[in-house]
Amino acid sequence: MLTLFRYNWQVRDDWFEWCRQLSAEELNASRTGGVGGILETLFHIADVEYSWICVIQGKEVKDPLFSDYAELDKVMALSEEYRRGLERFFQEEWPVQYNEFVTPPWMEKQYKKGDILNHVIAHEIHHIGQLSVWARDLNLPPVSANLIGRRLIKYDQTTY
Repeated sequence: MLTLFRYNWQVRDDWFEWCRQLSAEELNASRTGGVGGILETLFHIADVEYSWICVIQGKEVKDPLFSDYAELDKVMALSEEYRRGLERFFQEEWPVQYNEFVTPPWMEKQYKKGDILNHVIAHEIHHIGQLSVWARDLNLPPVSANLIGRRLIKYDQTTY
């Protein structure tokens, strides 16, 4: 599972770099589908991932406002800050009790921790697909979504 989180982080970083070619207006332009524009979608991805992992950890869930991060460098910094915390989580608290239930503070229903982890991975992949469509709408090639070739998977002494 950590491979899929690292995949998402690597693809997200690639999207951040891809975004450097766009103006602030293009980054913030409202798009069909998603949660707004390109930058707000990247903010949303990082925020949702971190919020759900905080639920798993029993930590307080932060609720940052996009308006406080409406610049590429600020969203990148927030994503990196959250990632450092998540890396610690994977190093110190892994494995998670997949069948243990938790209740997110923004919902009334309980969810299994394993289902939350799967949701977080799928959530980012879903939004990466939206970013890819928007890239093509701008006549720009999207970031590759390939897992293979990203050097994230190890077999014996070889990394693929």
